[in-house]
Amino acid sequence: MTPIEKKLYDRSDSKCELCGSNEDLRICLTKEEAISVDNSALVCATCKSQIENPATTDPNHWRCLSDSMWNENKPVQVIAWRMLNRLRPEGWPQDLLDMMYLDEETLVWAAATGEGEDEEGKIVHKDGNGNILKDGDSVVLIKDLDVKGATFTAKRGAAVHNIKLVWDNADQIEGRVEGQHIVILTQYVKKTK
Repeated sequence: MTPIEKKLYDRSDSKCELCGSNEDLRICLTKEEAISVDNSALVCATCKSQIENPATTDPNHWRCLSDSMWNENKPVQVIAWRMLNRLRPEGWPQDLLDMMYLDEETLVWAAATGEGEDEEGKIVHKDGNGNILKDGDSVVLIKDLDVKGATFTAKRGAAVHNIKLVWDNADQIEGRVEGQHIVILTQYVKKTK
């Protein structure tokens, strides 16, 4: 065990600083820098995997934050704030966020990952079925499209690989069809797996 691990185990009483579990404990960094007691928390494997992979997040697991958000250690506060913001659509985390206090420096640290950004005003690109699109996705056209300024029609069923989102317009993506770089309306595409 390294000296930093020993200090974290001592600080946490050999328990996950978020949920209290004492099994399979690991270090979780809160900043992109060398591991230290001041920027790390001791967490269980379940907490760590859900922190690192939002798709696996189980909202009920994180009800433990109602206690751990009051932890006196800043790295624990930072992780609690980030997870509560991620879970805000569930409803109950907003109440905890309203009660939580972070000093200005800690709040800047916590928000550095973008976890607390307001979802309103964010541009989200969705295909014709409502699936969220990301840069690099592949889509299929679901309608024949006349391409303005070109001499061809983009046919229904044509695959468009490695799309690029138009950053300021949620209704448009860019991609190549028949060797031509075109702008396509998102309502006329379907995301492929």
